[in-house]
Amino acid sequence: MKLNLDKRTVFLTALSLSIGWGIRGNYGHEIGAMIPGVLAAMAVVLCIDRADWHRRIAYFAMFGAIGWSFGGSMSYGQVIAYTHSGHSATQLYGFASLFLIGFLWAAIGGAGTALPAVLSRERLTEFFTPLIAVFAVWMVQDKFEAWMEPADSDFRHEGLLYWYDSDWLASLTAIATVLILSAVQRRLCEASKLILFMAAGWFVGFVLLVPVLGWRMTPPRGDNWAGCVGMVAGMLAYFEWRKLRVLTLASLVCGFFGGFGFASGQLSKLMWIKTGWQTNWHSVLEQSYGFINGVGLAVAMLLLAARTPKVSDEPCQRRWTEDFAVGFVLLGVTWLNLVRNPEAWLKAKTFPETILKLSAFTWFHLAYAALTIVVVWLLLRHRKQPLAFIPTGWLGRGQLLYLVFLWWVVVGNFDRSVVNFAPQRLITEGVVFLNACVSTLILLAGSPVPVVAETEKAPFGALLKKAVAVGLLATMLSLLADWAITRAMFGNTLAGFSAKHIRFGPDATATTDKPKAGQPHP
Repeated sequence: MKLNLDKRTVFLTALSLSIGWGIRGNYGHEIGAMIPGVLAAMAVVLCIDRADWHRRIAYFAMFGAIGWSFGGSMSYGQVIAYTHSGHSATQLYGFASLFLIGFLWAAIGGAGTALPAVLSRERLTEFFTPLIAVFAVWMVQDKFEAWMEPADSDFRHEGLLYWYDSDWLASLTAIATVLILSAVQRRLCEASKLILFMAAGWFVGFVLLVPVLGWRMTPPRGDNWAGCVGMVAGMLAYFEWRKLRVLTLASLVCGFFGGFGFASGQLSKLMWIKTGWQTNWHSVLEQSYGFINGVGLAVAMLLLAARTPKVSDEPCQRRWTEDFAVGFVLLGVTWLNLVRNPEAWLKAKTFPETILKLSAFTWFHLAYAALTIVVVWLLLRHRKQPLAFIPTGWLGRGQLLYLVFLWWVVVGNFDRSVVNFAPQRLITEGVVFLNACVSTLILLAGSPVPVVAETEKAPFGALLKKAVAVGLLATMLSLLADWAITRAMFGNTLAGFSAKHIRFGPDATATTDKPKAGQPHP
């Protein structure tokens, strides 16, 4: 069976993930990475004519957000600087490291996005309780860590919880939370098993690669990359154990595209720098990387669309999870990111610190609380009596959810940036706005691509082998090309737009030592 690479599907998915990644640059880390996960997951599903997938649009959005969020824990700023260094070995190492980070990020993101396309309603909705429990514990953990860490973040290495600047505590609390929940419920569900595989894999990968073998990617920066290696390994091991090779395929296809996208996106940034023009070239890297990630996700989901049987939501178990998924996307993901906007307003001195004795952050929370009440009330009201403005068909509902979320985050992102707007921001907020307009037009003016779903599960062994073989070959060739083109453009000269960081040799700037007491963390 040949893959039908529908242009509309590929382009809208790529554009959506690019928009999200451009916005993520303003918010960063795991929370920011949820935005492209939501947009791309909904875009690809709405472009494919699978009514059973349209029925699960809110699930795709939520699991897409969660899947793409994990990679945000990895540090890569110094890795990018390696490719600017003018030092040959360091540059090759930098591109290879970017490929690994991009692979890990997209591998988990692709698997998360694909979950609602494969699992039964029973298996899919049983994720909600353990996920809610883990997220609740993580919120408490964040407050605890903030209380335990030094007041000055430059001295966080002196904190009692510091261990290679990694998220080891989050993995540990996830394991503990799932085990306690399973003890209370007197059963270990499949969702909890996957969480345990990934969290335990994080520990195995991190401990083996960093403390035992001493492999540090960007010392003294954080080594969450090592934990993500173990997390991906644990996830793939679970898929193999449960014979979910279709999810393995989605993960690996997205992973190889993601690795290629991060390394090649950085090459495109260096090529633009070579022109001598002055602008926010880092955003070019982010949006290019997002676009290529989106192409990979579209390829993976189109492969699944024609090779997986129809999923059923009957009987409609745990109906509350659908409303929760909508609320998670519209209220949770947006609040977690936009809550940082008042910080930008205060820094730019465009908003008073207090109004009527209440802080800017308090006013923001009050406004979001009022919005939350309205959204939740409307969701509950719609259950009893359908609201007229909500389409009756699942495709229309999905398009509405996509458009509301898209313009919510586009406007919210601009709201953060406008207080410090400069010509360099046109390549970020300006391009994001234009791409959002194009995405809106593509979504509403086109029709989903027809596919014929399999009536039973198809074997994926041969397709997996082919994907791995092609992926590995393309990896080697693309990395060599990235390195060779960069060397040809800059030689031994620092490319600029970056501090000079060298990983190897007598001039190496990297160090595995912690700063001495009283010295700031690099």
